[in-house]
Amino acid sequence: MGLPDIHSNNVQTYLDREEIILDTIAQIMKDFGMFGVEIHFSGNIEQAYPEMHQQLVGQIDRLLIDNSELLMSILYQVDISDRDLARTQLDFPRYNQVEVIAHQIIFRDLKKVLFRRYFKSQQ
Repeated sequence: MGLPDIHSNNVQTYLDREEIILDTIAQIMKDFGMFGVEIHFSGNIEQAYPEMHQQLVGQIDRLLIDNSELLMSILYQVDISDRDLARTQLDFPRYNQVEVIAHQIIFRDLKKVLFRRYFKSQQ
């Protein structure tokens, strides 16, 4: 098993296994929960990406208006750089900036899950 070859524009191909989806959602909940921001999941695996994306867009919008410093702390925790956001904007030109940030959060946390699984399998 090689390292996962995950890019912003192929996220959907990795979201085909329930346990990976659930682990990714748990990671998103953990990252936001550290800062007192609640993320919920209905349990509908088939709609996990659109549901998470829409919810994150709402939370990011709210944070941009009410507490941009908290949003920056969350992005730092998730490990998202300006360069990552710029690259994602190029991959998804129809997304606005908030949608790009939401996608990048899902992408980055999915990447964490896949790398954690990869290194666990190597032991």
